[in-house]
Amino acid sequence: MADDPTPLSALRFRFAHALEGVRGPGGAPDPGPYAENLLARWSEPQRHYHTVAHLAAVLGHIDVLEEYAADPDVVRLAAWFHDAVYFPDRSENEERSARLAERALPEAGVSPEKTAEVARLVRLTVTHDPAADDADGQVLCDADLAILAAAPSAYAAYTAAVREEYGFVPNDAFREGRAAVLRQLLGLPRLFHTPYGAEHWEATARYNLTGELEMLSS
Repeated sequence: MADDPTPLSALRFRFAHALEGVRGPGGAPDPGPYAENLLARWSEPQRHYHTVAHLAAVLGHIDVLEEYAADPDVVRLAAWFHDAVYFPDRSENEERSARLAERALPEAGVSPEKTAEVARLVRLTVTHDPAADDADGQVLCDADLAILAAAPSAYAAYTAAVREEYGFVPNDAFREGRAAVLRQLLGLPRLFHTPYGAEHWEATARYNLTGELEMLSS
């Protein structure tokens, strides 16, 4: 409803605003059904970290980083789609999410060029390793990884939610796999690529990752 005070109403508005920013207003399909479909996906029961709350957080971080983006609304649409398909026991989630964008966005009135860019950005979240001249990729990847620089309580909640998503994995196997992920992240020359991310998030994220790795290895 128009007077719905829940955060979902704000997300619906944000999706419509981003979609219209990419395709232009008027004469195109109603954004509402597309937003509802995506929100239903983000609310699926197998999700504990990759939820509507994560989507809202990524969109908020894109707002912080907006000045660095070449096309902020394309980045926002990529955020909506980047984990739209998410099953913890499968490895092709990003590819399936990108293909969903490639199907849905042309139907919603987005040009082939902008659709391709959204899908490219979604696929980039496999590696979180944007090129030095990829401004939009840098913004999306930094926004997606900003949780790594969270305050201690929020970081603990994040790690607990990730463990819950992988509840089907035995403890020893999870610890081994998670430690490998943390070592891979810590081995990157930089976790964040925008000037803001490098200044405000890099050091805290490395501190959090190092602390988690030490706990897993103890």
